[in-house]
Amino acid sequence: MKTISRRFLGCLLLFVSLCATAAPRLPNVVVIFCDDLGYADIGPFGCKAYATPNLDRMAREGRKFTHFHVAQAVCSASRAALLTGCYPNRIGIHGALGPGARHGIHADETTLPEVFKQRGYATGMAGKWHLGHHAKFLPTRHGFDEYYGLPYSNDMWPHHPEAKKGSYPALPLLEGEKVIDDDVTPADQPALTAAYTERAVKFIERNKGRPFFFYLAHSMPHVPLFVSDRFKGKSGAGLFGDVIQEIDWSVGQVLDALKQHKLDDNTLVIFTSDNGPWLSYGNHAGSAGPLREGKGTAWEGGTRVPCLMRWPGVLAAQSSSDAMWMSVDVLPTLATLIGAPLPPRKIDGRNVWGLITDAPGAAGAPHPHDAYLSYYAQNELQAVWSGDGQWKLQLPHTYRTLGGKNGGRNGTPAAYIQKKITQPELYNLKGDAGETQDVAKAHPELVAQLLAHAAKARADLGDSLTQQEGSGRREPGRLANP
Repeated sequence: MKTISRRFLGCLLLFVSLCATAAPRLPNVVVIFCDDLGYADIGPFGCKAYATPNLDRMAREGRKFTHFHVAQAVCSASRAALLTGCYPNRIGIHGALGPGARHGIHADETTLPEVFKQRGYATGMAGKWHLGHHAKFLPTRHGFDEYYGLPYSNDMWPHHPEAKKGSYPALPLLEGEKVIDDDVTPADQPALTAAYTERAVKFIERNKGRPFFFYLAHSMPHVPLFVSDRFKGKSGAGLFGDVIQEIDWSVGQVLDALKQHKLDDNTLVIFTSDNGPWLSYGNHAGSAGPLREGKGTAWEGGTRVPCLMRWPGVLAAQSSSDAMWMSVDVLPTLATLIGAPLPPRKIDGRNVWGLITDAPGAAGAPHPHDAYLSYYAQNELQAVWSGDGQWKLQLPHTYRTLGGKNGGRNGTPAAYIQKKITQPELYNLKGDAGETQDVAKAHPELVAQLLAHAAKARADLGDSLTQQEGSGRREPGRLANP
């Protein structure tokens, strides 16, 4: 009996020792990515027209980033950067891929869910994909265990008032790679936000016992705007406000699910947008607040978007950061966080966890980027920021603007006009976030430094404005010729 007792005691002590030295569980990550949500469209970033209590809660319990940017201010390109850590033009994704597109994300590109899969994570997605709608480009071919949503923007359908007859096929809703509704109608779209949210909540419940990554990519507030009856007319600020309040509710559902399953302290939640507001839609568009212009431009209102992050006990509550970082940095930062290897192909992002957390010594450390870039259209290099984001050089290019006019009403857009920048324009964003005062003549040395970064970028990624091809560009995935 004594021998058995000693053996039992020895095994028990070994078990306790192993438990004490075992590595902590890897953190869960949820990314909530809105469509066309402007910088000033939620309470933590200055909106007072309607309430966003759950996003206010995220800011109160987490960290606000006031100088976070997307890599390109349009749908597909922005999503490509988030999910690959690359400037979208590096991997051949420009603009917004339509139903007629025969290309998409290449199989050799490593996506964010594939990074998580390397560490044994469950991966799921609900919402707008927009990186190719043919089978070989779909989320389930690029790292997601499950998918539910629309393959591209919700306005790419025959019901859009601006669409020419026959220009768009019926809009499909997918479950995995299967079309479960081959004609999403105006009667169906009001249910999308709630349906995506339900998928996220159920995914969290099913995978509460293992590390998981979930990507909740809302179709709203991209036009056409739709909202469920539960929120219709409730904001007091028109349909746009109703839509934002439903998105805010969705965030609350995700946070509540994490709390219910006791996952709060081990889950990083990131909330942001793919680009700034589509200003031509007027009362059906959001606001960039103090920033200049909106979606489809390299001005701050196009690329600077609201960003909130919450991880209790890791990110300081009620904190804010004005450090510049960009969506290309998300993949390498999260890869480093979970101990996953970086993609074998060259990426453009860097690990910015020190900037995100304000880690000791980070404030005095050099920024991991010498410069950030903003490409648009078919590979036009339009702007360059200094790595710390204080200085921005707008390069010569043509951009769209309302030119002081009001936007459209009730889903019908106003017409843009085209304006040209003929000489490089320099802005000090620390004191002039609205890009109102060109100080290029006063700082020729800074202009020269940023032009040098532009020249380096052109050699690597090309620039259609200066007719340079670039040696570092890669082809997207393509369908075989018929």
